[in-house]
Amino acid sequence: MNAEQRLAIFQRLAAAIPEPTTELRYSTPFELLIAVVLSAQATDKGVNKATAQLFPVANTPAAILALGEEGLREYIKTIGLYNSKGRNIIALCRLLLEQHGGAVPRTREALEALPGVGRKTANVILNTAFGAHTIAVDTHIFRVANRTGLAPGKNVLAVERGLEHTTPTAFLKDAHHLLILHGRYTCVARKPKCPQCPIADLCEYPDKTPATPA
Repeated sequence: MNAEQRLAIFQRLAAAIPEPTTELRYSTPFELLIAVVLSAQATDKGVNKATAQLFPVANTPAAILALGEEGLREYIKTIGLYNSKGRNIIALCRLLLEQHGGAVPRTREALEALPGVGRKTANVILNTAFGAHTIAVDTHIFRVANRTGLAPGKNVLAVERGLEHTTPTAFLKDAHHLLILHGRYTCVARKPKCPQCPIADLCEYPDKTPATPA
């Protein structure tokens, strides 16, 4: 795939998805951080349902610490792995207060030092909260990058580096959400919606879903 094809792909995705952003609901970088930590192996819809109850009660590190692990658990118990997530969030809040004055740090190193925060979560925060040109490769982006030929890679880090290197500069900020939303709703895991796909003619996937006969 050449640079012209990549540019055309992102131009078409941007036209099809005019407001590329996360589907997690948040109003501050801290709320986004908590939502992203909760979203691991969970749906955005499930996380939003839980945080709609949690955030009006506690949406700062100090307020969540005041809830304690047991109190927090009551709000997040509908989410998978809620016990370990709860422990991580309590420890994360404590570290934010002790080392960052309660603010969410703006560097990858500081974010990844927080309990429950790995490279993918750090990338989401840097991109979505602070506008950095990072791409958090989840299962959707990994699939789209490999299927289309945008940035083939055997692991998420290879795909991330490939996308950061080859994505047109104008689309680096929005690439993360353009690709994840395309993967979530069009280039789905089973039976991708190729007949309705805006980039089907540019995509290098050899097993495209055929159009349904009229």
